[in-house]
Amino acid sequence: MAHRSPTAAPPDRAGTGPWSWFRGSRADAVDDQVIVTELYRVYGRPLLSFVLRLTGGDRHWAEDVVQETMIRAWRSAHQLDANATSLLPWLATVARRIVIDDQRRKNARPQEAGEGPLENMRAPDGLEDLLRSVVVSEALLALSPAHREILNETFFRDRTVNEAAKHLGIPVGTVKSRVYYALRALRVALEERGVTP
Repeated sequence: MAHRSPTAAPPDRAGTGPWSWFRGSRADAVDDQVIVTELYRVYGRPLLSFVLRLTGGDRHWAEDVVQETMIRAWRSAHQLDANATSLLPWLATVARRIVIDDQRRKNARPQEAGEGPLENMRAPDGLEDLLRSVVVSEALLALSPAHREILNETFFRDRTVNEAAKHLGIPVGTVKSRVYYALRALRVALEERGVTP
């Protein structure tokens, strides 16, 4: 899952990381409105989808959580990794904590009359699956095109070595070799991102 970097970065900060412009203090040239607008443009939709699952489909609650998450991102800009290719894992973690805090506050007060037992059921979290897919997608982008292509054919399209060789027009031995080296390269890319197989 690739995200576009904001285009509003001041020229004097270019090259220091995709989000380095975002990290500056509020006294810097980057306007607060630009920061919030870019956060919503790049991450608003995927974050809302994630939070809707956490809130059991309650759109109003989910929108409130996304808004609070963006405010916290803006306030914590100086703590974020300017070289991160995606802020989504950080935003998802913050949103999840907000939902948990909201649920704790709700459970701390007496239950309101009229709420049915099904309304209090928690939806599956999905955070680990989301973060895993983001990390794997980024690791795959670090591979060479030939390695990505061979993994796509053999793993994602579930083709045998012979089928992949025929489809790509290359010898079976080449397919086997590429799969071996592609998996090694993917393992290294995942380890660089803190994932151990």
